[in-house]
Amino acid sequence: MSSRKKLIAGNWKMNKTSADAVALCTEIVAAVGRQADVEVVVCPPFTAIESAAKVLDGSNVKLGAQNMHPEASGAYTGEISAGMLRALFATHVILGHSERRAYFGETDAFVNKKVLAALKNQLKPILCVGETLAEREAGTTLKVVQTQLEGGLEGVSKDQAPTVVVAYEPVWAIGTGKVATTEQAQEVHAFIRGLLVKLFGDAIAQKVRILYGGSMKPANAPELLAQKDIDGGLIGGAALEARSFVDLVNAAAAAK
Repeated sequence: MSSRKKLIAGNWKMNKTSADAVALCTEIVAAVGRQADVEVVVCPPFTAIESAAKVLDGSNVKLGAQNMHPEASGAYTGEISAGMLRALFATHVILGHSERRAYFGETDAFVNKKVLAALKNQLKPILCVGETLAEREAGTTLKVVQTQLEGGLEGVSKDQAPTVVVAYEPVWAIGTGKVATTEQAQEVHAFIRGLLVKLFGDAIAQKVRILYGGSMKPANAPELLAQKDIDGGLIGGAALEARSFVDLVNAAAAAK
């Protein structure tokens, strides 16, 4: 039995207006805002963070962002800093998502700067790692994941490490409806846990939550969440509708 509290985080991506966010957060808070068995985080787009924060205030549902810039301020048109997110009471931030890496050219070194900036500002990074279909078919999954994880965590101290969340997202399973088999997912999660042991020691590695992302839905969640090293999910499509997201939170509670 793991002592790690399960975590279900919703990545809304480029969806939902400010008004939509109020409606969705209101439903989520009504359903799971008082439970404490599972850590729940919603990550709206920047334009909806402030309105979402007001709805979440006083509940157990936490607020996250989908990205941030590593610098504290400056001439970075269109960017958002960690301090700006903290001022809106965000507690988490998704960093290094495969879409950021693929569409915006984010490197492991740049993602690492963000991770360090987030930690400096008391934001919990959700560091995403994962391979493409071509990389999986080439047999380089573990090598890719190791490079991304070690690169992203460069300079993170043992004291800081337990506040980092790692999300394993096989790129070929994001938004495609394809899901890694339970065995495939657990294999990579266990590999990540082993890397964390090498980096930070066993005691700290056992405290780090590793989420699965990639078409997790209420139908497949119980089997995935029952695995030894799968500590929750980073949810895309199923996070955009209250019922499916709440079902995932309940599945995580049942998998304790």
